[in-house]
Amino acid sequence: MNEKPTVSVFFPAFNDAPSVGPLVDAAFEVLALRASDYEVIVVNDGSFDGTGEVLASLEQQYSPRMKVVTHAQNRGYGGALRSGFAAASKDLVFYTDGDGQYDVRELNKLLDLMTPSTGLVNGYKLERNDPQHRILIGSIYNAFARILFRIKIRDVDCDFRLVRRELLEKFHLTSTSGTICVELVRKLELSGCRVVETGVHHYPRLHGRSQFFRVRSLLKTLAQLIRLYFQLVILKQ
Repeated sequence: MNEKPTVSVFFPAFNDAPSVGPLVDAAFEVLALRASDYEVIVVNDGSFDGTGEVLASLEQQYSPRMKVVTHAQNRGYGGALRSGFAAASKDLVFYTDGDGQYDVRELNKLLDLMTPSTGLVNGYKLERNDPQHRILIGSIYNAFARILFRIKIRDVDCDFRLVRRELLEKFHLTSTSGTICVELVRKLELSGCRVVETGVHHYPRLHGRSQFFRVRSLLKTLAQLIRLYFQLVILKQ
């Protein structure tokens, strides 16, 4: 883009005290150079470690460009994303996870590809740095979701996205689990907007444990995926 855009960056965070600080620092580093106006939002999704304290300190440091949205109870990944999208006020909205498995500085690559005719710039993992069982489950989930929902992008499970806010305002997201990524991408593709993809690096998780790869979470995700299929594909709502 020739003119500097206005950008909202947000991170959903659940017990991410060790990783969220460096993410916020990196986001402000990028935005100061690339955006004409910007904000960083962190959705604290019911964390019970030191995430709240870390965010209070960051909010004071980066005021008034930083906002913290706090959920008293965990609402799930989808609930956290919905709060982040609702809080975003700039023309472009970028999000990635608060666990530090992506390098926020690669937002530069997405901004380079965002043109006036583009609605979504979606990252895809160049190489997934996770334990083998997570790589296998993730690959199956990605292939299943792409086939079931006829999604064209190659990596539905890559939470490194830059979206035009005006498109987000045209539809209502309902998912509370990780299926929100399928719902989001499906609705964006159905909108007819131009979609661009670029490879991004994925790093090992250094702190905490993923909430997605637990039996209860996987079962909940499967149930929501089936419900989402009937809603978006069968009923075409």
